Amino acid sequence: MSSTRNATPHVSEVTSDGAAWLASAGAYPRSTLAFWEERPEAPVVLPCGSAFDVVSAPAIFGRRMLDRLWDEGPGSGPVAEFRGRMLLFSAPGTAQRLPSLLEWEEWSARGRGDGRTGAVPPLLCHGAGDAVTVPAPAGGRPARSGSRWLVAPDTRMPWLPGPEILLWAAVRAARSAVRISIFPSADQDAKVYDVSRRR
Repeated sequence: MSSTRNATPHVSEVTSDGAAWLASAGAYPRSTLAFWEERPEAPVVLPCGSAFDVVSAPAIFGRRMLDRLWDEGPGSGPVAEFRGRMLLFSAPGTAQRLPSLLEWEEWSARGRGDGRTGAVPPLLCHGAGDAVTVPAPAGGRPARSGSRWLVAPDTRMPWLPGPEILLWAAVRAARSAVRISIFPSADQDAKVYDVSRRR
């Protein structure tokens, strides 16, 4: 009899369908799957641009983006951690489009002098011609490689956010990191007036 844990995969464990999807990104998917059969704890390097693009964010900012995607948005595609960065798997073409959207919205690290300079830290966008280290299919604690799944792929065609959704998440994450008040800070010795008593 199988346990509940075996019947329902943990969110950080790649299913066989998810592994097949990841492997489909490479030139030799069957070789990648055979490698994972032998060594399910081993990460691999896979090319971006066909099955997925990857947006890499600093860990804390990436976590804020992920929180926005799940708390206020449509959720995320697969997400991994690798050496202190968050890897958000996205729709092919995102790596090419997202930087220009950030620039246009003035949220890029190179924003105008009077714009929102630096509000979004530099995001590394990996698309066609790039490759990323993909964590091992086995979930659990981070491997010696420093990589692990936070949201593992579980289908052969997982939903992947496009550039507009990641732009939205980055802007929301930046706004949550910098809280700006239009009111001056309270002065402890200042008089307080009860405006509800106005006539």
